[in-house]
Amino acid sequence: MPTALPTSGLPKRIKTTAGKGRAPRLLALILIPAAFLGQEAPKPSPAELENKELVQSLQEVGSSGIDIIRVLEAFLKKYPATAQRPQIERALARAAIDTKDDERIVRYGIPALANAPDDMLILDRVARALLTLGGRDNAEKSLKYSQMFEQNIRSSPAPEGRDAARRQEERDRGVERMLIYQARAKAILGEDAEAEKLAARAFSTYACEEAARQWGEALLRLHREKDAIARFADAFSVPDPHAADSDRAADRQQLGELYRNLHHNEKGLGDLILEAYDRTSVLVDERKKRLEAMDPNLSASDPLQFTIAGLDGRKLALSSLKGNVVVLDFWATWCQPCRAQHPLYDQVKQRFKDRNDVVFLAIATDEDRKLVAPFLQQQSWSTQSVYFDDGLQRLLQVSSIPTTVLFDKRGRVVSRMNGFLPEKFVDQLSERIQSALDTP
Repeated sequence: MPTALPTSGLPKRIKTTAGKGRAPRLLALILIPAAFLGQEAPKPSPAELENKELVQSLQEVGSSGIDIIRVLEAFLKKYPATAQRPQIERALARAAIDTKDDERIVRYGIPALANAPDDMLILDRVARALLTLGGRDNAEKSLKYSQMFEQNIRSSPAPEGRDAARRQEERDRGVERMLIYQARAKAILGEDAEAEKLAARAFSTYACEEAARQWGEALLRLHREKDAIARFADAFSVPDPHAADSDRAADRQQLGELYRNLHHNEKGLGDLILEAYDRTSVLVDERKKRLEAMDPNLSASDPLQFTIAGLDGRKLALSSLKGNVVVLDFWATWCQPCRAQHPLYDQVKQRFKDRNDVVFLAIATDEDRKLVAPFLQQQSWSTQSVYFDDGLQRLLQVSSIPTTVLFDKRGRVVSRMNGFLPEKFVDQLSERIQSALDTP
């Protein structure tokens, strides 16, 4: 009887589990001879004792951020000169971020950044926490860290390949956020003209509610009320899924007060808001088009809206397959079960070879796409109907490999098979395909 492979697929990017349990066995092989020889184990060094105590303490607290902070702080108090201090301070900074503890974010984040200046999460949160704590000294420090964050982004290569558009949007939002921090810091330092320029740059980098509001506030400090009104109208009107209802309400209140102070009533305010909506919608649409040029699937919320690329760069719009039963095989070159599953897929395909309304697509999930074509050639697998996932894996929440997803003729997901059992796979998949064919 053939050995059954696990019904759950391999976790994505986990290439092998062959070495699991090997370390304890090797440790036993080392220790047992010493016992037979009557030798005593060497006395642990102070650093080893420290590490053992730390590991035991952390195992007892689980994943609670507050408890992790308590344990790590107690450890640093007991061992202030520990060689592990940089790693512990970084862990404390991240635990403080999780618990939204601004004081500890600053206390541990600043020394952590001295050792890891490219930790973007800590850079971001330290810059923001310093502004929240307030004061000129903290504003100057925030300015320094937000500029470091911005420089790190601008000096890094432009995103390419998988998820390039999403990563580009994250970069743009990161720069916009840092420019807002810098504008706030300049405002605290009394440099209002510089604050206004930075806020304007933030909005032009990524048009959003927060940047528009920050720009409006900077203009108010410069006594440019008319310009400020236009910016608060932008803040209230800009299409921004990240804006909270409470922020929108505050923008509307501020906008109304400013407009009434200048015009003594709200006549004409509605037209101004419509103009702001039209103006900001153009900016948001332009950004969307730039990103979609990098990734046509960026805004796709339905799998059949996706366009996927083949090995030779040819494009396949999944919408063109509507009216067919579609079988997606998510696989990877490093996945050993995928190799075992491949001939079973061929058997299923043979069963439906006379049906022109059943489509099989092999979806390669390798991060390095250059590995796929040589692998197919080496394995003598057909290159036909092999495509890259292009974000489809994320949309369908495929977290293990191999996974088989089946769509009916109306484009609905009607089956998902995570992993497979060799002795049952051909019949199981065939039955599900036939059921989809029989469904009106």
